[in-house]
Amino acid sequence: MNSVEMTPQVTIVVVPRERFSCTRESLESIYEHESYPFKLIYVDGGSPSHIKNYLANKAIEKQFQLIRTDDYLSPNHARNIGLCQTNSKYVVFIDNDVVVTPDWLKSLVECAEDTGATIVSPLICQGTPLHEEVHCAGGECGVVVEDSPIRQTQQGFDEQSNAQDMTVRRRIIEKIYKQGQRVVDVRSQLQRQKTGLAEFHCMIVRTEIFQQIGFLDEALLNTKEHVDLCMLVSEVGGTIYLEPKSLVTYVTGTPLKWTDIHYYMLRWSDAWERASLEHLRKKWNLTEDEYFKNKYKRLGWRRNMTIIHPLTRNLFLGKLASRVAGKILRLIDKQLNRYLTTIYANRHLQIRENLTPTQLEKSALAALSK
Repeated sequence: MNSVEMTPQVTIVVVPRERFSCTRESLESIYEHESYPFKLIYVDGGSPSHIKNYLANKAIEKQFQLIRTDDYLSPNHARNIGLCQTNSKYVVFIDNDVVVTPDWLKSLVECAEDTGATIVSPLICQGTPLHEEVHCAGGECGVVVEDSPIRQTQQGFDEQSNAQDMTVRRRIIEKIYKQGQRVVDVRSQLQRQKTGLAEFHCMIVRTEIFQQIGFLDEALLNTKEHVDLCMLVSEVGGTIYLEPKSLVTYVTGTPLKWTDIHYYMLRWSDAWERASLEHLRKKWNLTEDEYFKNKYKRLGWRRNMTIIHPLTRNLFLGKLASRVAGKILRLIDKQLNRYLTTIYANRHLQIRENLTPTQLEKSALAALSK
């Protein structure tokens, strides 16, 4: 076998999603089921010391490339770091809390080769027990342009029905198929097919597409990154496929470890989510409709669900005590969250000023073209 044949077609880029405590289970599942050759780049953004040491030892044992930053990273920032080091035909983006199954990678590559797909998504499951409940079996995304009647009154809101009193509304569409259903109930209904949506929990992408669409958008700090990528790919004529022969699960619903909480609070911070939504809206010229207004109202819901609710449930007896404690903890959480994101932003301001997005994109695309 010559050196060209021995060079893997696939680079797997593993990045932090929202916690570090699933690192070992996720990484070891990748090597347990390595039925297809790959290069692996692990981007470790500020993991606690025991995870840092584990990854350092594992990188030596398995001979993968470990890129460590002492600070936390937003997911697209971490993916771009790995993407800069990638020169293979395909790149797999996978989060550090995803557990894979036999032939997961081989099936993704075969689908991409057979169909010419730009992106291929596995059948993504959620939670434990592993591989039993569907999270994403493809879906839809895009922008719908609609005519909407102008509403005006003496106070600014009285409906007008005249044809000339219409305005253009640009509405985002995001729909996930089969979420929450049992794999055993839907597996027979699923086959390799074109779809409109893939998620960053796990996807394989033709690396050459980044020559057309540019770097992953780092202004999307914590939400809708996958929607943005899929819309960009579709806009330039790329295709997205679902390959249900490939099955993976992202581990969710398990309690956070104490060493996860700081990163989790930053990752799902109000500031990051609001900034991401506002950037998405401006980038795609979307109307600030109920979709966005509801998102703004629910800022912090993941922290409430994962940190505050379990804490009040475990520490306080009775519904009234839990409700009162929950309100107090949410107020504290809002202030603490604002403090954490401000400290993080100030620490990174000088770095980001010294390396603009345009410079960053140029350096990434230069690396990809090597």
